[in-house]
Amino acid sequence: MRSINKSLPAASLGVMLLSGMLVAGCSPQPGSRQPAQSSSAAASATATGTPAAPTPSDVPSTPAAQTTSGTAAAQWTTFTTADGTMAFDLPAAWRVKDPAGELAEGGGAFAEVRNQAGKVIATLRTNMATGSTCTERYPYEILDTVDVPALVQGGMVPQFVFESRANAATPGLYSTPDAGYGITSGPAASGADACPIFQFFRWPPNAAMFGASYDPDNNATPGDPSLPYLELARKYRDTAEYSDIRKMITSLRPVNR
Repeated sequence: MRSINKSLPAASLGVMLLSGMLVAGCSPQPGSRQPAQSSSAAASATATGTPAAPTPSDVPSTPAAQTTSGTAAAQWTTFTTADGTMAFDLPAAWRVKDPAGELAEGGGAFAEVRNQAGKVIATLRTNMATGSTCTERYPYEILDTVDVPALVQGGMVPQFVFESRANAATPGLYSTPDAGYGITSGPAASGADACPIFQFFRWPPNAAMFGASYDPDNNATPGDPSLPYLELARKYRDTAEYSDIRKMITSLRPVNR
């Protein structure tokens, strides 16, 4: 597998500061490529503060893709976060580390999901304050969307989105396209171009995230590994592993529902 690791000053899917550390908007996977983001499209995520109120997504949900590679998990289990606030379903063969690191001031959830191969494929964090600006825009593609009604806040239904930014003709800030999947309450990408990926959703007391950047070194993708990154992302959308990730992330719910 080709190496696409980068050491970037910007974090995956948004430049964020959490407890004095750079972390990913859709959590960079350990040892993985971190999608590039513009400093002028910066986002901050801190343990305290008041989040910028996102607007609801209006992208229609798409049917689950037909899987062409692998077999979807047959046995599932339910995981409840260590703080007792959130739950989600996942394949029985996958594992969760919770807490996966230092918690935000005031607590919250911090869970890291790994597949059978031990690769990090999603991270859940709550109690995050977010904000963003958008002065640079990139070509984009929406690969998949589905509503997550269990997480509705103030009448706003967030969406799970698998999306990409930039392409070979118009690379991102660090000369590379990026893609990621996760839950967002932000405005839907529209028109000819879009702001950098920023996948957070409104959740008390501030905001939360559940997703990851797409990394062909972590996300098992069929075909020639030398194919262009965005082509690999499209292929991954049709895999059984992606189908399981989609089902897992969209099952997220508060424990009292």
